[in-house]
Amino acid sequence: MNKFTDIASPWVKNLVSYEPGRPIEEVAREFGLECLDVVKLASNENALGPSPLAVEAIKEHACKMHLYPDGGAYYFKEALSKKLKVKAGNIIAVNGSNEAIVLLAHVFLGPDSNIVMADRAFVVYRLIAASYRASVISVPMKNFTHDLDAMLSAVNEQTRIVFISNPNNPTSTMVDGNAIDRFMDRIPDNVIVCFDEAYVELLDADKQPDTIKYVKNGQNVVILRTFSKTYGLAGLRIGYAVAPDECIALLNRVRQPFNVNAMAMYAAIAALGDENHVEKTRKMIKAGLEYITGRLDEMELSYVPPVVNFVLVKVGNGHDVFMELQKKGIIVRPMNVYGLPDYIRITVGTADENRKTMSALKHVLESRGAQTNGES
Repeated sequence: MNKFTDIASPWVKNLVSYEPGRPIEEVAREFGLECLDVVKLASNENALGPSPLAVEAIKEHACKMHLYPDGGAYYFKEALSKKLKVKAGNIIAVNGSNEAIVLLAHVFLGPDSNIVMADRAFVVYRLIAASYRASVISVPMKNFTHDLDAMLSAVNEQTRIVFISNPNNPTSTMVDGNAIDRFMDRIPDNVIVCFDEAYVELLDADKQPDTIKYVKNGQNVVILRTFSKTYGLAGLRIGYAVAPDECIALLNRVRQPFNVNAMAMYAAIAALGDENHVEKTRKMIKAGLEYITGRLDEMELSYVPPVVNFVLVKVGNGHDVFMELQKKGIIVRPMNVYGLPDYIRITVGTADENRKTMSALKHVLESRGAQTNGES
């Protein structure tokens, strides 16, 4: 009898699965800890939780969950249309912005194509391109930031999509609007530029590059956004893409029906109106970054100056430090998958979570230093 791997398409066997940040419950079970004693600062979630308005919307609409969601996401797109000042036809609702990357791959990628991305950008671009047997041109970053000139030079006749994660995960860096304008002035008009802006609302409004203007101008641009970060709705998996209507129509051809659940749409519409929660989130992040980077400076640790809610920190053997921190009930993210084995990524949490994490990190590094020096 043939095994599944014998029947599977040969190219699937070489794919690598994405590994998300470890959940609190899993770490608590493994190390014999209470869930309440575990701090998770691994997945760049909003430590304030979801918008209170979103929570109220969930409660209000819970009794309607026997009904299918609106497959066209009419009210969701109308709310976004008013906020972003684009046509509803320029928006597609997706099951987290990752689904939009998959839809783009469905429509535009294949064995005869490639994507261009930065070497330290969101690893999912690489994984999804591989799933569609497209090649990946990986361009080295400059100072942990997208090198747009080098990325432009890497574009060739087979390039279909250039992915620009801005602000970028996992480096917490960004390119500004002027650099983007220069890039867009020179990009060939047969290449799609995908701006992944999962973290953009965490920036003050005057720091957010205006990429929507490219969509309004009808350029080959797709903008990805999510409710997972700023709005604290990661568990509901809802996001959206903004693009010229011709692109949206193509993406809808390969989109599965009812891809976004009703509860997620109700919560997201409510969250869009909660500017108070957004401002509280930004203030929490600013205070958290000031505290975390201050402690890192005290420990004389190298880190990439962050612009959003996480910090890339050089600690030596990142995976070993990650494992030692888990024993103390602290979950961060090792960076091996990004080719950064000396680093961990730490999300900004509440003030108490930040204190616990920095204290645990100091203790772990001191203990490892003592072991290295032959001390007991």
